[in-house]
Amino acid sequence: MLLTNGITTVEGASGGGIARWASIAGRQTGGGVGVSAHATAIELPEFGWRSYGVAIGIGDRLELSYAKADFDTRDAGALLGLGEGFTFGQEVFGAKMRVAGDLVYGETWLPQIAVGIEHKRNRDGAIVRALGAADDDGMDYTISATKLLLAHSLLINATARFTEANQLGLLGFGAAAGRGYQLQFEGSLGYQLSRRAVIGAEYRSKPDNLGLGEDDWMDLFAAYAVTDNVTLTAAYVDLGSIATFSDQRGGFVSAQVAF
Repeated sequence: MLLTNGITTVEGASGGGIARWASIAGRQTGGGVGVSAHATAIELPEFGWRSYGVAIGIGDRLELSYAKADFDTRDAGALLGLGEGFTFGQEVFGAKMRVAGDLVYGETWLPQIAVGIEHKRNRDGAIVRALGAADDDGMDYTISATKLLLAHSLLINATARFTEANQLGLLGFGAAAGRGYQLQFEGSLGYQLSRRAVIGAEYRSKPDNLGLGEDDWMDLFAAYAVTDNVTLTAAYVDLGSIATFSDQRGGFVSAQVAF
């Protein structure tokens, strides 16, 4: 069914824009192999985000993903002492396994459940350590539950993430002061206007290991399946404070191709 494989998160896994779902990337059925590719841009008052990547779904059971992200500090880079236009970057290698349930079919009370990992490599180790991070690479561990209630055209998702990533890892992992892994929550609600269009909202809690006032994230989104293989998404995002710059609210656009 259209849209049931989700779009692509900013970290490359299938799901919403900022929240991981239990969905498996691609449009494969139980015995096939699917693939998706995405490109995402986020425009904020002081910063700009660009990411792109690919994901493979195997037998609607296993997902493997890769994403590369660049975070442009623009004029804020000079104020932070990094230089105007300094760009943080990282790579994310992900894996997700469906362990129970089905997103659409089966018992209504049993959602699709998936466990996953994300290995993140920051490209600016010396910089993030100078900001107080303990490491320039790290692992996130997730468990997600997602269900589409067809009778109500409602999709519900909840994800628990065990992480020490600062701003998803763009500012490194943990803190030299000793702060490390914490359990965080991601949630999504989506309402299907039709088989091709969905609107909804997401929320993602985040740790503040560096003491920079890192805030939780939220978005309001609309996604539309232009064809069976192409999905476009637009959202309003509120990312709160980033690197001491508050009120980072703006626009999110993403394009996904899936087979």
